[in-house]
Amino acid sequence: MRRIFLMVAAVAAVAFMAPVAAAQTVDEVIAKNIEARGGMEKIRALKTIRTLGKLNAGSFRAAFQQENSRPDSVRKEVTIQGLTQIRAYDGKTGWQVSPFGGRKDPQLLSADDMKDLVVDADVDGPLVDYKQKGHTAELLGHDSVEGTDCFKVKLTLKNGDVRIYYLDADSFMQIKLKTQTMVRGTLEERETLYGDYDQVNGVYFPFAWESGEKGDSNRVKIVVEKIEANTPIDDKLYTMPATKAAANPAGGAQ
Repeated sequence: MRRIFLMVAAVAAVAFMAPVAAAQTVDEVIAKNIEARGGMEKIRALKTIRTLGKLNAGSFRAAFQQENSRPDSVRKEVTIQGLTQIRAYDGKTGWQVSPFGGRKDPQLLSADDMKDLVVDADVDGPLVDYKQKGHTAELLGHDSVEGTDCFKVKLTLKNGDVRIYYLDADSFMQIKLKTQTMVRGTLEERETLYGDYDQVNGVYFPFAWESGEKGDSNRVKIVVEKIEANTPIDDKLYTMPATKAAANPAGGAQ
């Protein structure tokens, strides 16, 4: 009887310890995501990124282009019927040109309106060196995304906004992102799904994603046609052009 009791106790101990041994910290999960993307060395080696693709939102079709340069610059363009909307951030100033509304001069963006640009200007992504950037991370356990088991990582940004990453429990690649952003006192929630990963300069990028407001089935879909890494990009692309008024403050007087 004593031998049977000891065997049962041993089995129970192993069963109890198994989930403990399998448990992972948030930093371990993030580290595996970074490794799955290509590893820190290859990620750090990316100095510039240019992404070219097509944007689809219902019957709306447009060309999409995004440039990134270290340390923290980004420019996004959406072109339809010869008109191009530009949103950019040079590390200090956010600005836009929105010709669809009849405004062809560049306009400064408020702190709230350029929040997404500040995040997207981070070439490495917010999870890399998140502590040094002033963010905090928490592992929320597991959840399923269209049948795929995922780790849920909650990242609270330095500005107070929240991003919840769904990382495939097997590959550790990001397949879903939820964002919670305060804009002029109103909470905006969005969901983005990622797929079709491929390698560029040793780093994996999603070549397709779709995004929309939480609970909205009408999503903006982007299909990437090409990603160029470490090609020269003029820093002037990120700088807000001078307006006509600023260029000629005297109103043209000679």
